[in-house]
Amino acid sequence: MSNERLTHDMILDYLIKRLSKEYREIKVNPSGDPDLVLGNHGLVLAHLEVETEGSITPEKAEQWKRTAQLGAKLILMVPKHSKVKVMELLWQTGLAGKVGVGSYDIQIQMP
Repeated sequence: MSNERLTHDMILDYLIKRLSKEYREIKVNPSGDPDLVLGNHGLVLAHLEVETEGSITPEKAEQWKRTAQLGAKLILMVPKHSKVKVMELLWQTGLAGKVGVGSYDIQIQMP
């Protein structure tokens, strides 16, 4: 398993635990897009996609566009240092005002 896949899965696991307080229905989509479907009382409220540095491409931005057209809010979780690149792609695809962008940063502090 690649390091990017491990990072993706680790962030996804963390988000599932964190979002379970806000959303009663969290559906994991392990092999497709989006990664998570978030809802309450049978209503889909948001789609969440976790991206890694290598998965942020113009082709992926087209997938975001298709997911955003499903009607629910699209939330992207991206590496902190890639946020500017993601925002540029969102502007290019006309999604800048329609997609929420969160970021993550993995830090290791040694004594």
